[in-house]
Amino acid sequence: MNVPLSREMTIDAQAQAKTARSSTWLLDFKSDVYSQTGEDGIIQKALETLHKNDEWCVEFGAWDGKHYSTTCNLIESRRYSAVLIEGDRKKYQELLGNHGGNDRVTALNQYVGFAESDGLDQILSKTRIPKDFDFLSIDIDGNDYHVWEAMSYYEPKLVCIEFNPTIPNEVRFVQPADPAVNIGSSLSALVELGKSKCYELVAVLPFNAFFVKTKYYDLFRIRDNRPEVMRTYLGLVTYAFSGYDGTLFLAGHKKLPWHGLELQQGRMQPLPRFLRKYPPNYNKLQVLAFEIRTNPMAFFRRLPKRLLRLIKRPHPEIRL
Repeated sequence: MNVPLSREMTIDAQAQAKTARSSTWLLDFKSDVYSQTGEDGIIQKALETLHKNDEWCVEFGAWDGKHYSTTCNLIESRRYSAVLIEGDRKKYQELLGNHGGNDRVTALNQYVGFAESDGLDQILSKTRIPKDFDFLSIDIDGNDYHVWEAMSYYEPKLVCIEFNPTIPNEVRFVQPADPAVNIGSSLSALVELGKSKCYELVAVLPFNAFFVKTKYYDLFRIRDNRPEVMRTYLGLVTYAFSGYDGTLFLAGHKKLPWHGLELQQGRMQPLPRFLRKYPPNYNKLQVLAFEIRTNPMAFFRRLPKRLLRLIKRPHPEIRL
């Protein structure tokens, strides 16, 4: 049934759309030179908006210094000085091949951790980079949240950090702080972390979120920077919901993006077809089957008492 929208609802929807457009204006400047989904253009416009630039940037894992890099364009077209950090030895050699002849680039072969001994503060302290350098790019496929959280001395003006794009906006999720784990954290968790470090969200791309120090936030004239407003692409999110009968449904992407595997709704059902029914309509056999499936220990613990009651139950007299 189609229900006509009231004039108030229409006006409210128009106002929300206008707010969203004014809040996500940086997305109009998306462009790629070396980046993957428009980061180069957003970085350039954000730095122009900040006005006071010291022309220093940091990126880790930097790979070869060019592949999907968010700093290479700054180094080549704006003559930025850079600290590029890559843990993998082979990729580091490629990084040296691409930037080794540039005396404005400091290339480091090490992994960035979140302890005092291997955190970014410790690593950068051995370089000439200023405390409030222009731009930091964090992309290590997992512990991004923990690396940023561990930073306390250096305060870059603009931060680009990767989040897990399969997690809905409403979910706050932080992966374990473990170098061996590659899960990623949610956008809402990073927004919360950013606020605790005096950073505000200014743009969101499919995989990366951009934050600026709170003291610069007003320069961006963003009316509403909640994740649900700023994040315009949800194409990698898979949604799960259930029917009253316990049937699990999937909607959205329905894939494991990095493995290319389809999520099969039929194979993910928590209940067998026999028990997919609205619980108040279960018959006695279904009640017992559900109890055995969901709490077998309790069922078998009570089984002797149930059998005893059946044995003691009086039987109807047989009359000849």
